[in-house]
Order: sequence, then C-alpha cells, then structure tokens
Amino acid sequence: MASQLLSPSAVGQGTASVGKTVVVCGGGVIGVCTAYFLATKGAARVTVVEKSSVACAASGKAGGFLALDWCDGSPLGVLARASFHLHRSLATALDGPANYGYRPLDTLSLTLLPSSSSASDAAPSPSFPRWVDGPQARQPRTIGTTETTAQVHPQLFTRTLMSVAASKHGVEVVIGEVERVEVEDGRVAGVKLKGGDGRVIPADTVVLALGPWSNRSPIVSSLFNVSGLKAHSIILRPKVPDAITPHALFLNYQPAPGSKTLDPEVYPRPTGEVYICGMSKEAEVPDDPEEIHGESESISMLHEIASTVSSHLRDGEAEVVAEQACFLPCTDDGLPVIGEIPGIKGCYVATGHSCWGILNGPATGASLAELIFDGNSTTADLKPFSPSRVLNVYAFALNLLP
Repeated sequence: MASQLLSPSAVGQGTASVGKTVVVCGGGVIGVCTAYFLATKGAARVTVVEKSSVACAASGKAGGFLALDWCDGSPLGVLARASFHLHRSLATALDGPANYGYRPLDTLSLTLLPSSSSASDAAPSPSFPRWVDGPQARQPRTIGTTETTAQVHPQLFTRTLMSVAASKHGVEVVIGEVERVEVEDGRVAGVKLKGGDGRVIPADTVVLALGPWSNRSPIVSSLFNVSGLKAHSIILRPKVPDAITPHALFLNYQPAPGSKTLDPEVYPRPTGEVYICGMSKEAEVPDDPEEIHGESESISMLHEIASTVSSHLRDGEAEVVAEQACFLPCTDDGLPVIGEIPGIKGCYVATGHSCWGILNGPATGASLAELIFDGNSTTADLKPFSPSRVLNVYAFALNLLP
C-alpha cells in the first residue's frame, strides 16, 4: 500500500458523499491531519475547535522522530509504515523540507558514561559523528538509516498542515473549549462550546482528537481510559550549528553507580537546534495546556545529559531555546483508539498515540477521512484500534463468568 501513497490529496478520493459538515475537536497533530485529509476530499465543510492554539501541547513539544519499521510485529506496524511514507509524500507536496524541517537521517544507539569518566573504552570510529565527543562505554550501533528513519519539526509540521488546510481547502479554526457533543436520536448534531452564549456548531460528523484531555469527554471516558505521561525536553542552539550532523541518538545513560538507567534521546534539527528528551512520569493532566511546565530536577538532568553527549551542548556553548514538558496520551493496552464511537452515529475518536503521535498522524488522518466518507479505510486497517475493541473484551469477560 505504501508504494501507492504518492499524492496526499488523492488519498481516498472517489466515492465520498457530498455536503458533510465536520467538527474536529483538537488542534494537535492528529486533529490537524484528520482535518487536512477530510478537506482535501473536497466534499466537506471542516471546522477545527482548539482551546488554546494549534500545536500548543505535545504536537509542539515532541521530538518529531519518524521510523519506518520500529513498530513491525505489533498492530501499529501497518499504520506506522503507511504514515512514514505519507510524511515523505507530504513533504514533497507541501515543500516540507523548507517549511517544517523534514529530512531523512541516520540513527545511532550508544551507551554514554557519566561526564566524570575520563575516557571511552573504545575510540569512536571515523564514521562516528565528531560532535558526539562525550565518554562512551562501547562503539555505537546503527539502528536506523536514511531509508528507515527521518524527522520533522513537529510544531512547524502541524501548523504548516493547518495553514494549507485553511488557505487552500477552507478549513476554519475556532478557538474555544468543547463542552459537549450534541447527540439527537443516536447521532451527532453538533458541538457545544463552553462560555459566552453556549455556541453550538452544527455538524453531522464530529471527531474527538483531544489527546491526553480525551477523558474530559464523557463519551470517551465511558468506554476507555486515556492517561497522561508527562515528558520533559530541552532545546539548545549550539554556537556552531554546522558542526552538528544529522544523526539521531538513542542513549543508555546511568548518571551514577547504582542509580536508575535512563534512555534519553537527542535529535539535531535542520533549523540549527538540538532537541533532548527522556525524563517522563505519570502525572495528572491540567485543564489548561498553557499550565504545563517542566520540573526542575528533570530539566537539570537533561542539561547534564546534553553536556555529557557533546561539548557543543555545554553551558556557554549553546543557547537555551526551551525548557518544557508535555503530556503524551496513553491507553491501557498501549494502542491508539481510532474509529466510530459505538452507539453514536457520526461520532469518531482518534487518541492514545503515545510517543508515536507525530509519526502516525498522517496515516491516522487519512484513514479516518476514508472511514468517514467511504465507510472503510484503505490507507491502513483501523480494526485493531476500533473503540469497539474495549466493548468486545468486556463482553468476552462476561461470557467467561458462571
């Protein structure tokens, strides 16, 4: 299927019904990709409702790492492969390399020693990036090539896609908070916003793409649980950005003997910045995405990791662009939930993508657009992610009872 994904605007075209009014709740990467692919079908009036601003939460603070085959062997494999190829075709169609930092890159895995270590056990090979000059326990291992791994700047990607959807396809963005989905006789009638005069946006189709805030909707929380994993990151701008080559790093790092081993990640960006993440914990998701702040201990550890990785990322050698945190939406079984809500015609959900939201955004949006218009998805099989799977497990458990 991936070889056929040459034109993003052509995905799913053909038998779409005419005259749909769709409200997408959520302006993150999943909601924006869904709105984009719905709008490119040319047969829907699409409105995106976002509480704060487009890509204000995880979609603006994620790493933007893309992998072709890292989800192989799981239900996510087909979705990830389709989405990886869609990212490439979108970058070509939208001039993405200039607009939002899409580029293939090599990916390395290595064990990093604490900065107090005097030397590596093995000298870096000539092919190893020179900017990674911290002490290493062993030779790095290549775990991705320019054929299998890539990156985008997630905030720029999401906002570029939204800008194209608005300017070329008439998608409207409404800043407001969703109070509830209006349902009449078992099908969607619109979306009511909080505050003011309680505005209702009429719709015959609603997509709930609320990320870690999905549990705020009773329609979602009555079926399954979406929790939030708080992930920290920092962004640095080295004084000599040309020294940083396009190599994504997946690290194994133990700050001190007997301490917990960490798995930080480092992503240089073509914009001249370097993104470092890896400190995460379960936490309560605040109501307002603007209230999410990084915790000092986690941020300090990321700075320690950065300075250990490279002398170019040490204090005084790099400008601090951001110290931040976001919440990744997680489900109990580790799979996203994508599909129509049982019992409510025209109400769809797309959430729970965890750390793979940026990667899987395009295929989720394209597949959901096909499901909404054509009754089935061809970009990727959505059955493993159906909201009905929760009910099916519950029914199975009841059948086992005496």
